[in-house]
Amino acid sequence: MVNDPISDMLAQIRNALMLNKESVEFPHSKMKREISRVLKENGYISDYLEVSDDKFKKIKLILKYHRGKGVIQGLKRVSRPGRRSYTAKATLPYVMGGLGIAIISSSHGIITGQQARRLNTGGEVLCHIW
Repeated sequence: MVNDPISDMLAQIRNALMLNKESVEFPHSKMKREISRVLKENGYISDYLEVSDDKFKKIKLILKYHRGKGVIQGLKRVSRPGRRSYTAKATLPYVMGGLGIAIISSSHGIITGQQARRLNTGGEVLCHIW
């Protein structure tokens, strides 16, 4: 049993990138699907697919590489089950001076920090990607 499925997802992506894998699969959830959508919209992955085997639904991420290195250079889980991290609209984080993204869970759904600033809303900071 996994206590923190989002952290597990990020660890699987990190490990697949270190091994130069073409894709990575993990169990499906709405939150993971929305995080995958944000990663695709921002150009960090090539695509994501929802696949089903006999019993379970899974999400398959097609990873993106540039000159032999992963487009995703780093992932950091910010809000964890034991310590949630919420931020107001005035204190939304900038990741790597604006080169990365912060993924936020807000009342508008799962969005980036830049979209949250544009929508003038805060929320729970799920992770940083750069």
